[in-house]
Amino acid sequence: MAHLLKRIFENDNKVLKRYGKIADKIEALSGTMEALSDEELKAKTEEFKNRYAKGESLDDMLVEAFATVREAARRVLGLYPFRVQLMGGVSLHEGNISEMKTGEGKTLTATMPVYLNAIAGEGAHVVTVNDYLATRDAEEMGELYRWMGLTVGLNLNAKTSAEKREAYLCDITYSTNNELGFDYLRDNMVVYKEQMVQRPLNFAILDEVDSILIDEARTPLIISGQANKSTSFYTRCDFFVKGLKEEEDYTIDLQSKSISLTEEGIEKAEGTFHVDNLYDIENQALVHHLDQSLRANYIMLLDIDYVVDDNAVKIVDQFTGRIMEGRRYSDGLHQAIEAKENVEIQKESKTMATITFQNYFRMYKKLSGMTGTAKTEEEEFREIYNMNVIAIPTNRPLIRDDRDDLLYPTLESKFKAVVADIKERHAKGQPILVGTVAVETSELISDLLKKAGIPHEILNAKNNFREAEIVINAGQPGAVTIATNMAGRGTDIKLGPGVKELGGLSVIGTERHESRRIDNQLRGRSGRQGDPGVSQFYLSLEDDLMKRFGSERIRMVLEQLKIAEDNAVIQSRMISRQVESAQKRVEGNNYDTRRNVLKYDDVMREQREVIYSQRQEVILENDSLNYVTIPMIKRTIKRYVELNTQQEDASQWNLDHIEDFAHTTLVHPEDLSVEDLEGKNAGEIEKLLVDLSLANYEAKTSELNGKEQVLEFEKVVVLRVVDRKWTDHIDQMDQLRQGIGLRSYGQFNPLTEYQQEGFTLFEEMIGEIEHDVTRLLMKSQIRQNLEREQAKPSSDKKRVRRKSDKMKQSDNEKVQTRLG
Repeated sequence: MAHLLKRIFENDNKVLKRYGKIADKIEALSGTMEALSDEELKAKTEEFKNRYAKGESLDDMLVEAFATVREAARRVLGLYPFRVQLMGGVSLHEGNISEMKTGEGKTLTATMPVYLNAIAGEGAHVVTVNDYLATRDAEEMGELYRWMGLTVGLNLNAKTSAEKREAYLCDITYSTNNELGFDYLRDNMVVYKEQMVQRPLNFAILDEVDSILIDEARTPLIISGQANKSTSFYTRCDFFVKGLKEEEDYTIDLQSKSISLTEEGIEKAEGTFHVDNLYDIENQALVHHLDQSLRANYIMLLDIDYVVDDNAVKIVDQFTGRIMEGRRYSDGLHQAIEAKENVEIQKESKTMATITFQNYFRMYKKLSGMTGTAKTEEEEFREIYNMNVIAIPTNRPLIRDDRDDLLYPTLESKFKAVVADIKERHAKGQPILVGTVAVETSELISDLLKKAGIPHEILNAKNNFREAEIVINAGQPGAVTIATNMAGRGTDIKLGPGVKELGGLSVIGTERHESRRIDNQLRGRSGRQGDPGVSQFYLSLEDDLMKRFGSERIRMVLEQLKIAEDNAVIQSRMISRQVESAQKRVEGNNYDTRRNVLKYDDVMREQREVIYSQRQEVILENDSLNYVTIPMIKRTIKRYVELNTQQEDASQWNLDHIEDFAHTTLVHPEDLSVEDLEGKNAGEIEKLLVDLSLANYEAKTSELNGKEQVLEFEKVVVLRVVDRKWTDHIDQMDQLRQGIGLRSYGQFNPLTEYQQEGFTLFEEMIGEIEHDVTRLLMKSQIRQNLEREQAKPSSDKKRVRRKSDKMKQSDNEKVQTRLG
């Protein structure tokens, strides 16, 4: 918090000046560190640990610790961090985001704050976006840490619980963001403390932080079980919507990519499915299936949003262009697409545990990140994560030539110009990286280059298994590489011999992405470490972004160009500014959506924290759970007595119901009759039932051998009830969230309604948990070989909320899922 307040009153220049002074102090120790022997340098780690244990802070040791690991990196890795890398490391230690350009050595920069924070012994996590990067960095940088006497763990999906636990107990743990989130959820589903793998979340550095906390911010991680629903309805609805006509039966709003039936469409649906009123409450399931079929057929696009591979529908990540293996759209959308593409329809699933990256990573004591592109989202990082974006200067000046956008009237004229540019540059041997937004576009350009006789490689979701090989060669003389956005993450294209003299790597963008960050990542493939390079974006007024968000000014340009020749082109800063303005509007819309999602998810976060903390308390208890179970019994009795004694006239009290409750939940029928309740006030009835119940419970537990068996019996009962009720509650909250947006039509605030009803549902769930625990404790047949049962999920999933899934409602966030 002190660092945050300090940053509020400092601008970037002042912060960099302060970091520069710290870097100078670190560099001043270089001679001292260089003079140390290997053994003396290694001994520094134990020295730092002892100083920390005696009360010295990590901040106090920063300069010396950074200088130590810097010298160790020179000896072990043959790498010596530059001054700007020292500054980036200080920024990371302070819980900020270090924005460092491609090729500036972010991985090496992270070693210094990771080493310093590992000294505390509470765990330092280095988080990457895929297993390949986690494994690579753990091996390469792990050599340095181990040399310095620290332990290094690698947490992957393939590892067993024991192996994961060992990885988390290490001083430094490398993992993917997905695996960290899933391990957290699984830890809160286990029934024995020995099955838990994570420690309390201490410090994390997120590599490609904008990808994790912005691009995937609306991505709930889910552990799910199978739901028993028929798949035949999807086929019937798909057959129906395929026969509809645009404008006559349904309308699409291009700007929001939303779709809805017209009055004619509604009448056709009512006739086809033999219902009087499509929007009657009993027809909700039909409306839901129709909505998803409409979206699947007319909004979700083959080879853009998804591909069909090996007779299965596979989702394409819009930010990277990669296939999202195993992930599935939820809420029936994936099944609707499967019906559309005539492949096998998989069954839907039921959520058992869920959390978003936004809420998971906010649980760390200190969080920092690094990326090449974060400044455009600086406000969001500051408001949601309390992280400030610090733009670290490059080691050498950036000399890449970023040219103004070229604007063409049609897609055809644009692609013709792209091919001509590629042909000219290829002829002189300059390597070219062609960036596309979709798989479909990359294949179209590939076909055009084949016709032009230009050899090339294509990197998209359909052949990402060759990614490493293609990227390695992308900077060689004469190389032409067509890539979707997947070339923008974790890749470092190095120039081959003689390429600098040819002008470096040429980056050609065939379309602007909705996010300026993605465009900047593409540009950033060129011009690393002071290398020459050039970037040029080709646009047409038929591009998706231009059609959806182009300003009236650009539309006027379109009208002028229609009169001009087909190969007319405009290149001006005005056009680039107009496009960036459209991108800013989209980014603003996306930010508002993410912030709105977070407000809704915060309701679940508060509830989840209550359940998980109390559940963990039960698992970790080693003595007795009486402090949990007895208050549950008392509250259950109080709740039921109050419900049946509300009237002022005691003669109207429902004593028969109280008797039935006592017989079915608390005691043997012979132990209580209505006569025992008559003549007593509500407080006396409550006391009688409590006394009888506790006596019954004591007699029951005395049948067990010792307090260990009593404790185990109580744990079995509480965990089974809590897990079952919590799973049902998640499903209820999900259903509430899906329909709450319709409240806005009644002039109600959907978020306020969701918060209020969510609280009511949670209170009801707590009451049901306490009632069922009471009944089981009092009525269950006690066995001495009871074992705890863990809910068995069918899958881990990752749901990705997508803009293109919107319907015409204010609460229009739909989701996609990943089967792990």
